[in-house]
Parts: sequence; structure tokens; C-alpha cells
Amino acid sequence: MKALSAIAMAAALLAAGVAGTSSATAAEVAVGAKNIVLVPGSFVDGSGWRTVHDILWLKGYHITVVGQPHTSFADDVAATRVALARQDGPAILVGHSSGAAVASTAGDSDKVKALVFVAGVLPDVGESLGQVIGSMPAPSNDIVATADGHLYFDRAKFNADFAGDLTPNRTNFLAASQVPATAATFNTQIVTAAWKSKPSYAVLSTEDRALSPDLQRWMYKRAGAKVTEVKGSHLVYISQPEAVAKVIIEAAQSAQ
Repeated sequence: MKALSAIAMAAALLAAGVAGTSSATAAEVAVGAKNIVLVPGSFVDGSGWRTVHDILWLKGYHITVVGQPHTSFADDVAATRVALARQDGPAILVGHSSGAAVASTAGDSDKVKALVFVAGVLPDVGESLGQVIGSMPAPSNDIVATADGHLYFDRAKFNADFAGDLTPNRTNFLAASQVPATAATFNTQIVTAAWKSKPSYAVLSTEDRALSPDLQRWMYKRAGAKVTEVKGSHLVYISQPEAVAKVIIEAAQSAQ
């Protein structure tokens, strides 16, 4: 009987918890832009943005995560433009890593009111991702090229160098489910740099071993971005989602 009572009590508590979760409602955005478009970087998909998504959703924002094909830089930009076209008003465009360059190119849309770069690579017009990254090498060099022109991050070093502030049980799957990039993407010269004409915000990941923090600092200064330094790895949006979401919200609230 005691066991049955304990089970019944546990079931009641579980039901209450589920009810409490399902009753959560989003707030309403009173000022600025309500639409947030997230552009993931190379080697990962958009699932890592789940916690940032949830934080923003509870604040009333409408979030779209771009699913780039990662077949070419132009294809990634095209996918981002499609996502922007679906927005019903002003938007904040957020780019991580190589996705920052994609966001900077697609960011010339009239709908984009500000840009947010998270551990982002920011080539200028006429520069390529590879050129800028090579100008100030990262603490690690774990990119593996295949014979057919694709790029992967070394699975054995993924935890230590791509996401050093996350536990292996989280990064093992990320390493196993990588989205391959292409060498052509990293060699494509940029034709538009929206950070030259639009307000920009940046998250600098100070413990980054995949993208030099010093290079981030230099790129952000060149872009005139408002910089927030966060102690985190290249996947800082997973390890420090509150800090990243705070910067995105600041950009959204300040949008004109």
C-alpha cells in the first residue's frame, strides 16, 4: 500500500509539473524588433540554439533558425534570404562562426535592423572566410579536408577545441552528427558586408580554441560592433545561453 501511495503521489507531482510547463506563455515584445533569425555556423546544425530559442520565446520574440545546405556560400546566403523573406516585420539577424559572414551578406535586406555576431568571422568585401581566419590562426587547427572538397572538425579533438566548456556526453553527439562544410565556401570572396551600414553587436568568446579571440576582437573593432566578452568556447551559445540571449535582446530592443 505504501508503494502504491508513493506511486500515486509521484504521478500527481509529475502531472502538476507538466501542467505548469504547458501553461507557460510568451510575453509580448513592446519595443524594437520582434523577429530573430539565427544563422548557425559550419560543422553544426541549429539544434544547439534550443536554449537561446526558449529564452527569447519566453520574452515574446519570434525565432527562426536557418537550415543552410552548407553546399556553398551562395547557397547559405540564399537560404538565409528565404528565412528573412518570411518575417512579418523588422528582424535581428544573428550569425555564429562562418554564419556571421552569411548574416553579414544577407543582412543588406531592408528587414534587417541590426546584426549580432557570436564568435563570428567577419570578412570585408573582397575577402574570404579562409583568408581572414588564416590571418590570425586559432590556438588549434583541427579541420580535416576530404578528397571531395568537404571539411570536418576532427572528432577526436571536438570536445577540447570546439566546445571545451561542455561535457563530453554533450559534445560526442555533436561531433558525430557534424554538418560538413565545403572548402569552396571558405574560399569565396564576400561581395557585401552589412556591418558597414547597420548596427552591429558581438559576443567575443574568450576561451575559444577554434577561432582566435584576438582575431574576433580585431574583426569586431573593424566592424564598429558593440562587444560583449563572454568566458566560453566556440559554442558559447550552448554553454552561456543567457549571456548570448541578453546581447540579442539588447539589439532587438534598440532596433529602429
